[in-house]
Amino acid sequence: MSAPRLPGPAGRAARALAAAAALAACAALGAGAPAAARTPAPDDGTKTVTYLGRTFTVPAGWPVHDLAREPATCVRFDRHAVYLGAPGDHQDCPAHAVGRTESLWVQPSATPAKSAVTENRTDRMYRATADGIAVTAAYGGDREGIRRVLDSAGFPVGAARTDKPAKVPAALTVPALATTHQGRGFDACTAPAQSSMNTWKSASPYAAIGVYIGGVNRACAQARLNAQWVQAQYANGWRFFPLYVGPQSRTSSCGSACAPITDPAPQGRQAAEDAVAQAGALGMDKGTVIYNDLEAYSRGGSSTTEVLGYLEAWTKRLHELGYRSGAYGSVSSLVADLVANARTTTLPDVIHFARWNDQATTADPALPATLWANHARVHQYAGNKKETYGGVTINIDRNQLDVGAATP
Repeated sequence: MSAPRLPGPAGRAARALAAAAALAACAALGAGAPAAARTPAPDDGTKTVTYLGRTFTVPAGWPVHDLAREPATCVRFDRHAVYLGAPGDHQDCPAHAVGRTESLWVQPSATPAKSAVTENRTDRMYRATADGIAVTAAYGGDREGIRRVLDSAGFPVGAARTDKPAKVPAALTVPALATTHQGRGFDACTAPAQSSMNTWKSASPYAAIGVYIGGVNRACAQARLNAQWVQAQYANGWRFFPLYVGPQSRTSSCGSACAPITDPAPQGRQAAEDAVAQAGALGMDKGTVIYNDLEAYSRGGSSTTEVLGYLEAWTKRLHELGYRSGAYGSVSSLVADLVANARTTTLPDVIHFARWNDQATTADPALPATLWANHARVHQYAGNKKETYGGVTINIDRNQLDVGAATP
């Protein structure tokens, strides 16, 4: 039951005091780290979220995750949501997730910056900065909707520049041999914390890690993945198989959640150029193998034609840029199409094939002995497995690698 309204001057004074208190509370929220969500009106269809002095207007149905209170929450861009703060060291992420939709991640930033916005149209991602705050805003089919969200918080989205990741200093680069390995490896949706990587290096059977470096359908955010992280793992003895989740077949298992292949050759070239830019920003230099992740799809007709056209353009453009081409896919779709068309298409240099048979070997009936025979295979033999070593649990896919250096 609400409090009774006082009549006359006493009532007006009480209501004025209440309004002043409410304004003071709002000001306090804007100045500090605590977050708040408010729905302005039942029929408005939106609510406001205030964090670090910025107020964003977002659809009312988007859940708001305060990562200070929910540190295990996985920051993902394949579902509508608002994430506030920095994720914890042990995010509860799936081993693998694909897809892209409108979502917002706002976190504190220690780097002083003017209010600015950049956009990566290939990855469908905005990044906005201001003093003390950094924003990542992803979008799927509603680019204008996410622009309105940024505009509501005062970011100059109309003056957004093209996002071009800068290459890192030579001291932070790793050699192409960092993507060669014979033995077991795992891939995880988001790069684990340094403490987790240290523990797993000494306690787990793995020595290589698959990291998702970019792509329009990369679902998990990468809070820790940067050149310093890559350099630290390499110095610790880890090797890598970088994965790029570009557009998918329109008959893909991820369905409408994924941005599709609609113009294969141009999209393949754009994906390769973006992947090289992302790899370069992580210190992965020329000669690195980058794997294009193509989820299972229905073979035949336009699906096969589009996938092979896209992947051939990807491979050719990577070669022009000095990188090696890898491709990830199911033995029942991508691998079958590549084998069937081996004489008429440009094959990737390394195949990363998925068959979850729990056999840690790179031999498979689907792969002829003459294809990818010279240390050019990775087998994902199990998926979505939670494993614990040294008290640290990570949800992973298991892989067996036999990847050597490039041959002349």
